[in-house]
Amino acid sequence: MQCPEHRPVDDALIPPRLSAILVMVLWASCYPLITIGLAFAPHLTFASLRAVTAGSALLLVALCLRKPFPKDRAEWGWIALAGFGMTGFGYFGMFHAAEFVAPGLATVVANTQPIFAAVLAYGLIGERLALRGWTGLLIGFLGVVIVAAPQVFAGNERSTGLGVMYVLLAALGVAAGNVAIKQLANRVDAAMAMGLQLLIGAIPLMIIALLTEHPRAVVWSPGFIVSLVGLALPGTALAFWLWQTTLRSMPLSKANVFSFLVPFLGITIGALFFAEPLTLMVMIGVVLAGIGVYLGTKAEPDRGPVRDQGSACRSK
Repeated sequence: MQCPEHRPVDDALIPPRLSAILVMVLWASCYPLITIGLAFAPHLTFASLRAVTAGSALLLVALCLRKPFPKDRAEWGWIALAGFGMTGFGYFGMFHAAEFVAPGLATVVANTQPIFAAVLAYGLIGERLALRGWTGLLIGFLGVVIVAAPQVFAGNERSTGLGVMYVLLAALGVAAGNVAIKQLANRVDAAMAMGLQLLIGAIPLMIIALLTEHPRAVVWSPGFIVSLVGLALPGTALAFWLWQTTLRSMPLSKANVFSFLVPFLGITIGALFFAEPLTLMVMIGVVLAGIGVYLGTKAEPDRGPVRDQGSACRSK
């Protein structure tokens, strides 16, 4: 099978860097909305509703635009990995973390995932990052650690540590999902691929929710509906569509470094809505995160031998 040579319709609507920044803004807003919604619904029931709503919306858009379904096993395999990693593990960890850790801290700790993703991208798809890029990732990660450390060891250490573990589980899932989305970026329409991965990832969430929770306990209040719609449509459907279109023209590790912008946004949201403090450590961490973003986005790709990401497509 030959890879399509025409540019997809959704490929260049927004410049890649601006698109990446918009994705981070949308994702940073998710934790406060999760905190609001969890007052009205069990954790995994809420996560399942989010994934099903967002996935159905994207799939409906793809069908209305007559986008084709994936055509081969490789494409379905990457979609399944994105679904189980990004949506399954990602949402499981994210929604459980909201019970044990403050929204600002959760937003920051989640951004360990660019490190995991860079390692996985090298191992799975041969995407190599130059020294300057690794330096940016490590400096950004140091900023994350500095911001998170005081809150991790404050108050109820056991509960906070458990929350951080859930966020790290989500980060690992998201990292694996990001590698899969990168592979899908130039092979399957973004609305189709992201809609399918959300619906696939929702399956284990729904099964666990049915076995361990009481889905009928959802309180369909205006507050819950607002939080669900905010999470599902802009926070998930739009964000995933933008993210896959971003990865059409940017290496994963270079695009993923924008994740270090989330501490700016997460701490700001936490301070405005949850009275989280803006301490000196937070400011130092934010500065380091900004330096990491700058270095990571300015890095040139490693010119060493890499796997041809299009070879799998051309060989079928």
